Amino acid sequence: MAGFTFRYRLSGGAPTIQSFVAQDTETLTKGDLLSLQGGKLDLAATSDGDLCGVCLDTGARTTNVTMVTAITDADAVYAVTDNNARVAGALLDIAGATGAMGVAADSNHDVLVVAASGATEETLVTFNVAKHWLT
Repeated sequence: MAGFTFRYRLSGGAPTIQSFVAQDTETLTKGDLLSLQGGKLDLAATSDGDLCGVCLDTGARTTNVTMVTAITDADAVYAVTDNNARVAGALLDIAGATGAMGVAADSNHDVLVVAASGATEETLVTFNVAKHWLT
């Protein structure tokens, strides 16, 4: 399964769910990573500076009209399917289009692996602190 699934917060708290208006006319898919662009949510891409969270519903969006609901915590941990063994502390990039997002080898330092995992296990990641919109 592609995309990112909320697992827990490093602080132990419940996830913060917020809604923002859509930045672009596009389809967003549950599990897509999002960035905050001028106070509006957009599909995230590697090297985006204001990563925000994970989309909670699938649907077509219209610029400045449709709302997008997301988990927005800087300390949220997400599971992602990744066919590579990972070590805790490794930095990775986000990759893929809507509905097919995952992680890739690091060059932009988008997310941080929080626990070691084997190639057949889900990879647990959180946002690189320097990339999240709240930090």
